[in-house]
Amino acid sequence: MSNVMRYDEQDLMACKTSGLFREDAGESVFFAQELQKVKAKTYDVKTPANNAMNIFPVTSEADPGADTVAFDSYDSVGMAKIITNYADDLPRADVKAQRTIVKVFDIGTSYGYSIKDIRRAKMTGKPLTTRKAESARRANDALVNKIAFQGDAEHGILGIFKHPNITKYVLPADGEGSATTWDKKTPVQILRDMNNAVSMIVDVTKGVEIPDTILLPIDKYNIIATTLLPDSGGQTILSFFQEKNPYIQTIKSIHEASGAGTGGKDIMFIYRNDANALSLEIPLPFEQLAPQRENLEMVVPCDSSTAGVMVYYPLSICMAEGI
Repeated sequence: MSNVMRYDEQDLMACKTSGLFREDAGESVFFAQELQKVKAKTYDVKTPANNAMNIFPVTSEADPGADTVAFDSYDSVGMAKIITNYADDLPRADVKAQRTIVKVFDIGTSYGYSIKDIRRAKMTGKPLTTRKAESARRANDALVNKIAFQGDAEHGILGIFKHPNITKYVLPADGEGSATTWDKKTPVQILRDMNNAVSMIVDVTKGVEIPDTILLPIDKYNIIATTLLPDSGGQTILSFFQEKNPYIQTIKSIHEASGAGTGGKDIMFIYRNDANALSLEIPLPFEQLAPQRENLEMVVPCDSSTAGVMVYYPLSICMAEGI
């Protein structure tokens, strides 16, 4: 890890100047070395329950000091026509641009070790526990995940599931009791819903946008993965759909899709998983700063920043509520 020595130098200097350590006992050196190991391990922590950073392209194009990030969306406009010799009324073709400005939000958390914790660890020769640091990392990633999917109403952040410009597929209410939900529909009706939602992106964009990823609630994924499709030679809904739609490369179950729609409805989310179509912008990835003295504790501040998921081509996405 390229940052290890930088952290070690910063941490050692902060420890030496804190006034909490006995220099002759080497406590400051011990803590700086242990903290270096804790930080290195924390960066390797995997948090599979927070799916946003795994399923969306992650970009860091904005400067860590930026308050906003702007991007342009382009669309071709205009027309051509058959002309006569010496024609002077040529129609115009141009590119229409729309600039979107998104605010960058700072995220902060911290963890710490008491002087007693540090001295006890040095006395016994046991390493400092990484649990506090890992908890701080999980807290940071959980908030980034929430912002990516649901946004934050208090701060006016739009999550990808709340984006107003993405295409909406209206599910037919032809299940048992006029239901739209898949637990009330036949396998054939479920397959039709999936096909129609995917085709909507292709049809609306006249084939320019081809989706490759579908996100589903865990229980709805289980339905299509385990339910046999009649007259299909023993195939499930999932296997038959994938066979007939080879451009759909990923069908993934995520807990964030459960109850994510209007009125707590489950959603199906279909998109092109490409950084040119959408991305989770993180100008400042999770960072752990040098420890600071707070009474008889050394506290490690942590920060990061995000602008949430930025959608460059809204028509490359389709969402169906009520599955």
